Amino acid sequence: MSENQYTEDNIRSLDWKEHIRLRPGMYIGKLGDGAAADDGIYILVKEVIDNCIDEFVMGNGKRVDIKVKDGKVSVRDYGRGIPLGKVVEVVSRMNTGGKYDSKAFKKSVGLNGVGTKAVNALSSHFQVYAVRDGQKKSASFAMGDLVSESELEATTEQNGTYVEFIPDEVVFKKFAYKTPYLQKMMWNYCYLNRGLSIYFNGEKFQSKDGLKDLLENNMDGDPLYPIIHLEDEDIEVAFTHGRTYGEDYYSFVNGQHTTQGGTHQSAFRESVAKVIRDFYNKNYEASDIRQSIVAAISVKVIEPVFESQTKTKLGSLEIEPGGKSMRAFVNDFLKDKLDNYLHRNPEVAETIEKKIKQAERERKELAGIRKIARERSKKASLHNKKLRDCRIHLTDLKDPRREETTLFITEGDSASGSITKSRDVNTQAVFSLRGKPLNVYGLTKKVVYENEEFNLVQAALDIEEDLDNLRYNRIVIATDADVDGMHIRMLWLTFILQFFTDLVKRNHVYVLQTPLFRVRNKKKTIYCYSEEERRNAIQELGKAPEITRFKGLGEISPDEFVHFIGADIRLEPVLLSKEASIDSILSYFMGKNTPERQDFIIENLRVEKDEAGEAPIATEDNSEQEVA
Repeated sequence: MSENQYTEDNIRSLDWKEHIRLRPGMYIGKLGDGAAADDGIYILVKEVIDNCIDEFVMGNGKRVDIKVKDGKVSVRDYGRGIPLGKVVEVVSRMNTGGKYDSKAFKKSVGLNGVGTKAVNALSSHFQVYAVRDGQKKSASFAMGDLVSESELEATTEQNGTYVEFIPDEVVFKKFAYKTPYLQKMMWNYCYLNRGLSIYFNGEKFQSKDGLKDLLENNMDGDPLYPIIHLEDEDIEVAFTHGRTYGEDYYSFVNGQHTTQGGTHQSAFRESVAKVIRDFYNKNYEASDIRQSIVAAISVKVIEPVFESQTKTKLGSLEIEPGGKSMRAFVNDFLKDKLDNYLHRNPEVAETIEKKIKQAERERKELAGIRKIARERSKKASLHNKKLRDCRIHLTDLKDPRREETTLFITEGDSASGSITKSRDVNTQAVFSLRGKPLNVYGLTKKVVYENEEFNLVQAALDIEEDLDNLRYNRIVIATDADVDGMHIRMLWLTFILQFFTDLVKRNHVYVLQTPLFRVRNKKKTIYCYSEEERRNAIQELGKAPEITRFKGLGEISPDEFVHFIGADIRLEPVLLSKEASIDSILSYFMGKNTPERQDFIIENLRVEKDEAGEAPIATEDNSEQEVA
């Protein structure tokens, strides 16, 4: 009985920084190591920049300087600067800030007075200073504790606020910032704030045409017709149709990138179909209207309601408390602006209708094949033959572990067996391959249903009808680091990029990094992912340690594999660079052999002999992440 006593001694009162550090997920979402775009280290950057954006929106300061190097982040704006007497309180006292006056910040990015406090508490080093009218006030902190505070001092610096921080490695283990994620963040700020200039590590980011620029810079290939760009008070929309499968959306609320959509995105999807149906006076299927659509929508909402602290999905049903519904607001806007645009641009209207009819024909042609494929996938006993499923899925909206859900796509019985035995059965599933998949470059989606393996993995992911049904947050390709393994990796990436590009654009696709070497002595074992790590391990352990080179995933025992797919998992995200054309990428790597590709392989594949005189090792000159 004594073990279950509940007395005054069980009650604790935590100060602000203790609570943030004890429950960081309440404030910044998941932690992560920087492999995913929504990992905590990026939320810290965003929280600081958001304050700069609010200053810009209020008409103060058109430039923000941002530097990220070796894990240290610095942000300088040229707004009004924090009131000098409140510099310490603003970054270290909860529920303290300048955004509670709804008249001043009624459509602000953040309204809860938590952002910079969370950054401060979760940083091993945090420095802030503000400049106002020739005077400067600064303070520095460590994990939320005040280390030093300056007196007011005279300065010739321009008004504004400077924040510098280093995320705490105790909280964010082995973290590293990915430059492409940060660049995308900077661009989004500029698309939504025309006239703003961001200098990120010396590179200038600026947008003239807002969401129109966003689509132009992110579309794969040329659009079927010029981008339709529509604006009104509190709403901006840009869209066109592309040449790929699926639907691609970029949605924002008060400048916040709602990567999981929400009521505003749902209202757009519904309304664009309705307005186009009414324009042509034909009852086209909504899926045919939206097939291959690429769209961006930004709305400004008073007191927005989000489904999480990190604000990735809008839950507001109204544009403002007690006001017009989000659905009616978006529909009325499109009914007016889009209908007028189509009447004024008959050539665009004609192209859109041709695209709708083409999608309708393709859907009907695939209908019979889909039915047969569904029956075949049932007979194949999906959950026993190919897929070892997990208990929790991304679609389990109330489960806090849904963001951890992972599907490993792996080759061979031994490799899949090792992962299966060492996985977390709650959140990790395994899809086992047999041999190399088909090269689908240049083929139509018909092959997805006719090829058993593709049909089964599509069924496992549940993405046939809508990518929003995706069952796993991370799709991880786990292949050997040899030539055959690299080829299988490319074949699966070709399949994903050809038919489900949005999986990459939404940052769901990763490559599993597994160690090439095990270096150990009687006291310590070190797993090494590169030649450099192996050399460092040998130097650390000394006295001729035992060195094992793993030739494939199947050689790694389940007891060891648990280290590589657990808390210390190393994942490299598959990213699309801003300049990338998917068709040109796939043509280069998966099309017919060309002298250019042969030269690339020769230049990037080298043979090394390790220091112990073991067999040569084929390695690639890999960049920081898999970039398509």
